[in-house]
Amino acid sequence: MARELRMVRPHHDDPWIDDDVTDDMLDKAARNELKTLTKENAERVAKHLVMAVRLMDENPELAHQHVLSAARRAGRIAIVRETLGITAYAIGDFALALRELRTYRRISGSNEQIALMVDSERGVGRPDKALELGRSVDKSTLSEPTQVALAIAMSGARLDLDQVDLALAELEIPQLDPSKAFTYSPALFHAYAEVLEELGRHQEAAEWTTCAEVAERALIDAQLIASTDEDEQDIVVFEEELEEDQFDLVSEGPLDVETLALADVISSGAFEESDCAEVELSDTELSIAEQDALIAEGIGPDDLLEDDVRQILMETAHLDEERK
Repeated sequence: MARELRMVRPHHDDPWIDDDVTDDMLDKAARNELKTLTKENAERVAKHLVMAVRLMDENPELAHQHVLSAARRAGRIAIVRETLGITAYAIGDFALALRELRTYRRISGSNEQIALMVDSERGVGRPDKALELGRSVDKSTLSEPTQVALAIAMSGARLDLDQVDLALAELEIPQLDPSKAFTYSPALFHAYAEVLEELGRHQEAAEWTTCAEVAERALIDAQLIASTDEDEQDIVVFEEELEEDQFDLVSEGPLDVETLALADVISSGAFEESDCAEVELSDTELSIAEQDALIAEGIGPDDLLEDDVRQILMETAHLDEERK
């Protein structure tokens, strides 16, 4: 009877793949992970992943269906399980996101999706567990974008527990620097501003909101430059000067946590644009920590994950047992 139950799984029809989609549209590193599959199966899985990326913003539910199809064909592939966790998170299925991202971490040895795991714990109503999970990771081993994402998720868990002062402290990390604009900076600055508002520190909150908006504009400028010159340097300088008191906004709490982020729409700030300047801008891609060897079951080493897939988000869980 147990064997019969294991063979039963919900009915699932593969969603339509656009005629123009080809398997080589998937990043080469991601395709390398599919080499353990047959050629035909690898091509099919790759196309479903491409469709997931294409649909994520406008139709995350359909994107999730594509990844479910990929997972049924390639349940032991790290990028497939990771992407399933990301799309599950995007549609609000936090329990599934947690299971999938845990499985991804077991297969790949990577903690680069820890922020989404922490936020998924929040999503299922376990902020205490979220904090415990976030503290279990050596943050120095994470990429800077992941450190920032984790800090934001941890701050959110503190807010869930009405620990507003600690929520602010979670965001007081080295990346909270108003003189530099990395891709994660706007979200970090906005998150910091929101917690300051919760504490009634409205003036400081407005100043950090302004800094977030300046960073957003710098990012947009960099993207425009990159669109015309793929060889553009990673650092872009935003030329306006930051007034001295702007650098003193960071409170003196601990600097030991990290963050996740999504830039808000640019709006006019309460202060002059010149208040937040010389903004140094980093690359827009999320870096990925080198992955360890895969666990048993005949899976080869992992490569870097596709940038577009990693940006589905946020950002920010995998089935412990494969669907069979």
